[in-house]
Amino acid sequence: MSELKRAHNFNPGPGALPLEVLQQAQAELLDFKGTGMSVMEISHRSKEFEAVIQTAEADLRELLGIPSNYKIMFLQGGATLQFTMLAMNLRPAGASADYIVTGTWSKTAIKEAKKIGTARAAANTEAEGFNCLPASLDLDPKAAYLHYTMNETIHGVEFFTDPTPPAGVPLICDCSSDFVSRPIDVSKFAMLYAGAQKNAGPAGVTVVMIRDDMIERVPENLPVMLDYKTLAASGSLHNTPPAFSIYVVGLVFQWIKKQGGLAAIEKTNRVKAGLVYDAIDQSGGFYRGHAKPDARSLMNVPFRLPSEELEDAFAKEAKKNNLIGLKGHRSVGGMRASIYNAVTVEGAQALVDFMKEFQKKNG
Repeated sequence: MSELKRAHNFNPGPGALPLEVLQQAQAELLDFKGTGMSVMEISHRSKEFEAVIQTAEADLRELLGIPSNYKIMFLQGGATLQFTMLAMNLRPAGASADYIVTGTWSKTAIKEAKKIGTARAAANTEAEGFNCLPASLDLDPKAAYLHYTMNETIHGVEFFTDPTPPAGVPLICDCSSDFVSRPIDVSKFAMLYAGAQKNAGPAGVTVVMIRDDMIERVPENLPVMLDYKTLAASGSLHNTPPAFSIYVVGLVFQWIKKQGGLAAIEKTNRVKAGLVYDAIDQSGGFYRGHAKPDARSLMNVPFRLPSEELEDAFAKEAKKNNLIGLKGHRSVGGMRASIYNAVTVEGAQALVDFMKEFQKKNG
């Protein structure tokens, strides 16, 4: 049998999955738990699948310390659908909601909210090129909620201190690209949501964690698949869920527990990010990071080279060296290394070694 070839995967999403998780999914693919069927084939109403989704929920509660007065839902449509759903469900008629805009995804979130009601920017760092966190917030004490994006995947800006809304204003967070990458205090939030395809699993499932009192806000007569109250009451099983994606997410949660939990995962993530940022900072300006140092993401590292020609050459040479997914988002160009949980320290070091060698040849 030929040796397994695995890429150093820096894709921004779908991103890298732990090899151990992929191997377990492979081993169980044809016969899941003695059923003689794949997990993709068994009924979502079966006791076998109920065990899958219930175990995934229990493991996530343990990892993040999620209190019992929060519901966990495994939904579809990505974070992008949540931009609309949360406004439909949690912003009463005639009310306004506040948004902190620090990059492409929070900009998209407020745009979607404005389509169906009133939303205002409590801060917007677009004039600075989305390279920093806001110095101050203009908050509405009567806002239906305050929304922010914890980590901006495209611009590489991450909050490490949560914004504080006015008394009585719920805090809502899109944590898609740093979900389960470090410990957070869930009790500060009325709701968090995350597309799984960065740190927690394959594309196709969105994890929503919502406090019980927020579900009581849900208005009557929403379309059933956009209604948090209905979806929470059904335990994410109102209709056929993305069964295979939920199964793999559950395997990832178990893998994180084996690594020592989120504190251990964060420690490793900081080592990886430190390697890459040090390579940028020590390059004498050949590599230029996008985010200001105090806002730098642990998950996504965008950077530029002296010219677009060199950036094209960098991407091509990197691919030849088994370093995949390093081109920046089409809206901003440049390069971007997404160093999610499953990217190893060895993978980050391989990137750094390549960066130094490329600079020697082209600097």
